[in-house]
Amino acid sequence: QVQLVESGGGLVQTGDSLRLSCVASGRTFSGDAMGWFRQAPGKEREFVAAIRWSGVVRDSVKGRFTISRDNTKNTVYLQMNSLKPEDTAVYYCAARAGVVATNGNAYPYWGQGTQVTVSS
Repeated sequence: QVQLVESGGGLVQTGDSLRLSCVASGRTFSGDAMGWFRQAPGKEREFVAAIRWSGVVRDSVKGRFTISRDNTKNTVYLQMNSLKPEDTAVYYCAARAGVVATNGNAYPYWGQGTQVTVSS
């Protein structure tokens, strides 16, 4: 059974940094895509970043967020710098076989989410 477990969320102030981690178990995703999505209250889930061999991030977080992975640990990270109140959301880790996708419906595996709250 595949499990994705996120950690690293919390309450921070504008301009602070956080690093989210997502550990996968049950299968290896070293050659596959892993990504991060987020959902703010009252809004639809949106793509944040994903990585297979290289990372891609949404335009609104470019220059602030970086995605990386450690295949020896079956773990993907999201480094978030210069956080803004509009980054407040539940952040979800997702995984899929094959290439990166920005549509969440393409990912069959999901974590439970970790809350990120940025105060102004």
